[in-house]
Amino acid sequence: MKAYITDIFRRDKKPRKGLLPVEWAVIGYIVITSAVMMLCHDRLTNPDAMLDLRVRAVATMLLLFLVYRMIPCRLTNFVRVGVQMLMLVWWYPDTYEINRMLPNLDHVFAAWEQDIFGCQPALLFSEYVPWAWFSELMDLGYASYYPMIVLTVLFFFFFRYDDKMGFRRASFIILTSFFIYYLAFISVPVTGPTFYFKAVGMENITQGIFPNVLDYFNTHQECLPSPGYADGFFYGLVEDAKAAGERPTAAFPSSHVGISTILLLLAWRSGCRRFFYILLPFFTLMFFATVYIQAHYAIDAIAGLVSGVAIYFFLLLVSRNMER
Repeated sequence: MKAYITDIFRRDKKPRKGLLPVEWAVIGYIVITSAVMMLCHDRLTNPDAMLDLRVRAVATMLLLFLVYRMIPCRLTNFVRVGVQMLMLVWWYPDTYEINRMLPNLDHVFAAWEQDIFGCQPALLFSEYVPWAWFSELMDLGYASYYPMIVLTVLFFFFFRYDDKMGFRRASFIILTSFFIYYLAFISVPVTGPTFYFKAVGMENITQGIFPNVLDYFNTHQECLPSPGYADGFFYGLVEDAKAAGERPTAAFPSSHVGISTILLLLAWRSGCRRFFYILLPFFTLMFFATVYIQAHYAIDAIAGLVSGVAIYFFLLLVSRNMER
């Protein structure tokens, strides 16, 4: 433990002169979304707040870069990465501000779901498996999302910092994956069952009727309470998280499944099988939980799995070139 603490504060022999890969990813996302903002400025509801977010993000990045140049060590590097990770909670609501300009597509996705499965899995899953212990397992899986991210980042920082698949590459892959999903959410306005079922009414869904709500979610953000054991501890955590920051966006593909898939692949790539097998059960619960709590259609979860694998291998190649 003493060695780890010493390493954290040890000055880098060859301080990195430029920006970190994660910071370039943030700049790329800011450039792309700012271009969209310029093209659609007159249709945005909160353009000033969105611009202010981007100014603060760049200012924070430059400030942390200067701090690192003055004190070049692992700790200041970690802070640079950690702050960008934390700012994801700012960037997520930002997707809704752009997404809400487009007509909603939930009626299309719900119809596809019906055609593929002959039912709405998000509607029936909790009815077929209503037991309190199972509900808590599902909510545990969903609530484990952010702890899985934190554990993976910390694992690479403390145990794989200078490895070929080291801290900088792993953090770049994780953060850039989020931005890729955020761009998908901006482009594909699907809210998921919890919002869509609430908007059109359960009587329509049970009859296989999927009305087009057009721009309804431009002004409405109400969603259904999660199904399952309402008195459960993890149920409460999921509901609190929904109340704190959920928006009618980000359904397709499921970033919860996609990012969790990427974390699992990073754990395997690290060579530490113990860490991989620690994450595996939480990943499995996460996959099914997204549908159980009605956050996603089943096709969202499947698309999250497929896209997660594709994004991981794509960013693996990109990160290798950036580290050269």
